[in-house]
Amino acid sequence: MSIREFVDSYFFHFNAGEVKRAAQSLTTHIESGGKIFLTLAGAMSTARLGKTLTPLINAGHIAGISCTGANLEEDLFLLTANTHYVTVENWRDLSAKDDAMLLDRRLNRVTDVCIPEEQAIRAIEELLLPLWQEYTVTGASALPHEFFYDIILDENLQIDGYIEDSWLYAAAKHNLPLFVPGWEDSTIGNIFASHIIQSNVEASVVKSGIHYMTELADWYQSQTRPLAFFQIGGGIAGDFPICVVPMLNQDMQQSAPLWSWFCQVSEATTSYGGYSGAPPNEKISWGKLSESTPRFAIESDATIVAPLIFAYLLDK
Repeated sequence: MSIREFVDSYFFHFNAGEVKRAAQSLTTHIESGGKIFLTLAGAMSTARLGKTLTPLINAGHIAGISCTGANLEEDLFLLTANTHYVTVENWRDLSAKDDAMLLDRRLNRVTDVCIPEEQAIRAIEELLLPLWQEYTVTGASALPHEFFYDIILDENLQIDGYIEDSWLYAAAKHNLPLFVPGWEDSTIGNIFASHIIQSNVEASVVKSGIHYMTELADWYQSQTRPLAFFQIGGGIAGDFPICVVPMLNQDMQQSAPLWSWFCQVSEATTSYGGYSGAPPNEKISWGKLSESTPRFAIESDATIVAPLIFAYLLDK
């Protein structure tokens, strides 16, 4: 039985029913000529979402991606240091002392897996620092992801992983529009700041989130196909790009189309004033969606739901 047959046959109510309805609706959107704008929060790269996201990118279904700095860098970490990652069994039973021992081993834990400091983080720093220094000398600047695109497409990059599972490599290969708001709040962003403090590079070398918003506005206005907004998790990865529509329409007094489709996959409860837990219809009042926009909210684990929906879309 295929993934699509399985979901259609056994997913009926509650979150399962919402998964099926969202998958079916998104399939219709794509088959009607639409594309997907994807947002990635949480540790989706370390969860190896690239295994199911990369085929969607290669198939041309993804128009653009907004992601946290963590998702940007962690796909590259995994690609270059895969064999050095350490899986943690019974991670719920770890004590503070156990985590301190991981720190001593220079292993950065993300739930049940550890990112190796030297082979992943410091290895990428060694590749990025010369670029930042070169840009400092020449007075050039670039967006955060453009530096990552440069090094991931470099034929001399040492691969210790599965390049066919790297969504960042697929995105770079297709020169996919990428938006990384709040990049400073990431490991590599912190490292960049440390080099500024040490006077090794200039802050102007890496462009800011405002540059990303202006790039996003230009890109959004150039789109000719309906865009589905597929939001994984909450936070800035989703909050930032969805706001481009009311900015264009309300702040600039233009007439930009609203997002054509919306789905949010998150465990956040839709109450308590949290934006990430806001129900989709709340976005209507902000001029991001319309009353007729297909809207879905799946309150579940994105590491389970997203691969299911992605596989559903590709399962013809």
